[in-house]
Amino acid sequence: MVQVAKEEYVVVLDFLPNGYPFDTRPMHRKTPIAQAISKINFTLLELIPKPGVTLQPNEVVYIGEGKRDQVHHVAGRITGEKLTQTAQGELEIVVKNLVLEQPERFIEFFNKAGPISTRMHQIELLPGIGKKHMWEILEQRKEKAFESFEDIRTRVKLIPDPLKVIVKRIIMEINGEDKYKIFVR
Repeated sequence: MVQVAKEEYVVVLDFLPNGYPFDTRPMHRKTPIAQAISKINFTLLELIPKPGVTLQPNEVVYIGEGKRDQVHHVAGRITGEKLTQTAQGELEIVVKNLVLEQPERFIEFFNKAGPISTRMHQIELLPGIGKKHMWEILEQRKEKAFESFEDIRTRVKLIPDPLKVIVKRIIMEINGEDKYKIFVR
C-alpha cells in the first residue's frame, strides 16, 4: 500500500515568518519556517522558504528536484507533536482534501486490503471497524469491487462515512498512534 515515490508537492499547514516562538536565538538569526504535509505519503515536513517568500496555509508548493520557486530547502521531517496549533487545526481539512484528490487509491484499499496475521485484517486497522464490519466489507467486495466512497457507504450499511474513517486513520498514523502504517510513510 505504501508508495515510495519521491514527493514533488506539499500543502502548507502553517507559516511562521519569524521562525518558532520558542527559538531563543536573536531575531536576525531566525529564519521563516513553514510546516507542510506531502501530497502522496502524508509526511510532515519543515520547509525553509526562499528569502522574501511568504507561504499561505493550504498553498500547494513544489519541493521536487530542479528549480524551486518558493522553497529554499526542506529542513526535514517533523512529528505530529511538533506541529503548531494552526497546523494541527489545518491538518484534518488538508488530509481530507488530499484523500478526495486521489480517491481511487483509498477505494483500492477497501478492494484489496488483506490479512496482517491469522487474527488481524488490514481493514480492522481503520477506526471504528471491527470484525463484523470487516466481514461485511469482504462479502460486498467479493460480489463487486467498490467504485467510490458513496458506493461503500450504500453497500456496507454499518459504515456511515468511509471518507471520514480514512482521514481519521491517516491522522492516527501521522500522530504515531499505531505501529502499523497503511497510508503514511
